[in-house]
Amino acid sequence: MPSTTTSPSPESLEYTPEVARATAHLFERVRGAVPEVEWAVHAPYIHRIEELKRERNAVILAHNYQTPEIFYGVSDFRGDSLGLAQEGARTDAEVIVLCGVHFMAETAKILSPEKTVLIPDLRAGCSLAESITGEDVRQMRRRYPDAPVVTYVNTSADVKAESDVCCTSSNAVQVVESLGTDRVIFLPDEYLAKYVATQTDVEIIDWKGHCEVHERFTPEEVRGYREAAPDLVVLAHPECPPDVLEEADYVGSTSGMAQYVKERQPANVAMITECSMSDNVAAENPDVNFIRPCNLCPHMKRITLPKILRSLERMEHAVEVELEIAKRARRAVERMLEVGRGSGG
Repeated sequence: MPSTTTSPSPESLEYTPEVARATAHLFERVRGAVPEVEWAVHAPYIHRIEELKRERNAVILAHNYQTPEIFYGVSDFRGDSLGLAQEGARTDAEVIVLCGVHFMAETAKILSPEKTVLIPDLRAGCSLAESITGEDVRQMRRRYPDAPVVTYVNTSADVKAESDVCCTSSNAVQVVESLGTDRVIFLPDEYLAKYVATQTDVEIIDWKGHCEVHERFTPEEVRGYREAAPDLVVLAHPECPPDVLEEADYVGSTSGMAQYVKERQPANVAMITECSMSDNVAAENPDVNFIRPCNLCPHMKRITLPKILRSLERMEHAVEVELEIAKRARRAVERMLEVGRGSGG
């Protein structure tokens, strides 16, 4: 591991002509989402982070819900939670900086046990992942001993370790039906479970976990967006309540929504998911007009450029997963991949 680098001087984080030139191509990608006056603040951090990545042999993985200056400014790989962990495992980098929430960093560590996995803020949690524990899963097994446990990847390593197989929001139905049973325990997202139940004859036993971003959307909001733009195409994440999904033209994962916009280029689109997703997809699709509902994830927004810089400077905060838990959790993820690849949450 490279030696520790001292913190940069204030002068090294100034928006100099050199920094402006080095980051100009990145600003062009986010011009529609980041005002030029803000870029003068972001660019020095981006420039220094890029230097440190080379010194540390590090890669930065950014979830779709990260802000554009992170998503396009410093990340090497961008996408959903499982896809990021898989990309991290494929690289030769010694260090992974996970710009997302804690369960994502755990998943990256599970798939890359030999690498150092850092999360810039330990407080970046997840209401859905924190809605259930490994002991809760064991209790569900005792209550329904003949039902296998399918666990959404948006969970802690401890919960994955108690599961038979993991799933993503896009392959959940495929995973459930692959088990060949009449019913399954599906954890922890209640709304995703209810959506899966509409797509299969398998009985779904759910849990009352929710994402604090997606559960706040209402069908009245969606109808209001349509009134503003009658030709609006509504894309919704399956973590939304059922009555919201009924109002949507397409239901799918974050990667699925991004692919939909890329391929179909609707004139007007609303993505019923975390706010930064629209900013990031808009950067790749300048001819599409985005109606932007703005429910922010407070945990994702704990990750900032200054914290990423500090994480690389100090090599903090390293995420570890107990060996036995990691082994069992990895088995559940690998079983899912044997069924078929899918995009994450």
